[in-house]
Amino acid sequence: MKILVVEDDVRIAEAIAEALRDQNHVVELAHDGATGLMFAQDGMVDAIVLDLNLPKLDGVEVCRRLRQVGDKTPILMLTARDTSQDKVTGLDCGADDYVIKPFDLPELMARIRALLRRGEVTFAPLLSWENLSLDPSECKAQYQQKVLKLTPKEYGMLELFLRNGSRVLSRTAILDDLWAFDDAPGAETVKVHLRSLRQKLKAAGAPSNLIETVYGLGYRLNPNL
Repeated sequence: MKILVVEDDVRIAEAIAEALRDQNHVVELAHDGATGLMFAQDGMVDAIVLDLNLPKLDGVEVCRRLRQVGDKTPILMLTARDTSQDKVTGLDCGADDYVIKPFDLPELMARIRALLRRGEVTFAPLLSWENLSLDPSECKAQYQQKVLKLTPKEYGMLELFLRNGSRVLSRTAILDDLWAFDDAPGAETVKVHLRSLRQKLKAAGAPSNLIETVYGLGYRLNPNL
């Protein structure tokens, strides 16, 4: 899943991002409210970790603007202010949860997982295609009950294919979904990760063409198996 972290303290932002990537999430980082709002509006994200005190646009205003246009993405608010009124303000503007700094990182990860589970009501709880299955709530993928040991990018790529079924995804579309805007590699990187993913699927017993190349267009799960 893709999570947007909007935090102006670079050290804190990187710590949160690293912990999320360790759990197979794709992370987009923004260090001010205006950029965070732009990323939230332009990119499909599954949850937002949003600092209250941000330059250019504070977290309350970012949250309020998203909710005003009907954006229901789960939002966890971070703040150094431990007062009742600040909590009320954050929740009233549309945040789903509230964590005080300094926070315990494992607890923050648990809070984010809880938000993601709530947000999954719009998705099938289990994604599947033939003998392939993926459980987003546990970040676990299997083929014929064999657990696939995937890197975060391979996991994200497989989840993307499963969410799109037989729809063809271009390399550009895959890059846009799996890499942060300011960290996107070349399109050739998609081929490298896809090759590794295919090898792991084949080792688990999947057909070599389970992920089909549609020449000149991109890739998809093969509908003709």
